[in-house]
Amino acid sequence: MSKQYILTKSKYIRGLQCVKAMYFDVFNSRLAHYDPETLARFRQGREFEASYKATYPNGIAVDALAGKFMDRYPQKTADLLAAPGEVVLFEAGFLYNEVLVLADVVRKNDDGTFDIFEVKNNSQLKDVFRNDAAIQHYVISHCVNAINSFNIVHNDGDEGFVVEDILAECRQQMSEIDTRVESFKALLRQKTEPALSPGAHCDTPYPCPYRWYCEKNNTPFASQPVTEV
Repeated sequence: MSKQYILTKSKYIRGLQCVKAMYFDVFNSRLAHYDPETLARFRQGREFEASYKATYPNGIAVDALAGKFMDRYPQKTADLLAAPGEVVLFEAGFLYNEVLVLADVVRKNDDGTFDIFEVKNNSQLKDVFRNDAAIQHYVISHCVNAINSFNIVHNDGDEGFVVEDILAECRQQMSEIDTRVESFKALLRQKTEPALSPGAHCDTPYPCPYRWYCEKNNTPFASQPVTEV
C-alpha cells in the first residue's frame, strides 16, 4: 500500500531552505552527512524536549504505541483523543492534504479545546521555529476543532521554559502554506532532481547535510531508479 502522505513537517522545512535538499530527503536520504556538532545539537534538543514532556506526567506517547509505522499515527492519535476529558499526547500524528505532522505535545482540554506545544532548545524564537509551528497548524487545524493556542516552547537561557503563543500568526499563513505545499508535492511527483547549485542557502537556517554532494558531484542521479514517495 502506498503512503498516505508525500510531505512531512521536516521535509517541508527542508524545502523552505532548498527544494533540492527536500528532494534528497525523499529519494536519497542515504546521502545525508551530519557533522558531530549537528548531531550534538540534535541530542540536546531531544533532551530539552524530554524535560518539557516530563511536566505532563499523564502524557501518552503515541510513538511508543505506533512505533515506526508512520501511517498509523493519525488514526492512533484520533482514537486517543476520542477519550472523554483531558488528554495529553506526545508525538501526536495528524494528516491533511498528504502532509503528515507529529506534534511534540497536544493537550485536549476538558472543554474540547486544544493547546499545541512545539518544543525548541533555543533561547530565541527563530523564523524557522515559526515556520515549523505554522505547517503543523496548517495540518492540525483541519483535523481538530477549537484550537485554543499554538505555542512554541523554548528555553530561557538557563533551565526554564518560555511558552509563546503564535496562533494568530499561524492563521495568517494558511493560504501561503497551501500554495507552497502544492508546489512541493508537484515537484516531488516529477521525481526529477532540481537543478540548484550550492550557495548561501546551504547554511541557512541549518547546515545542509547534502552540500558535500552538490559541491563534489555535479552529475544528476535522477535518472537512477527511485522508490515511490
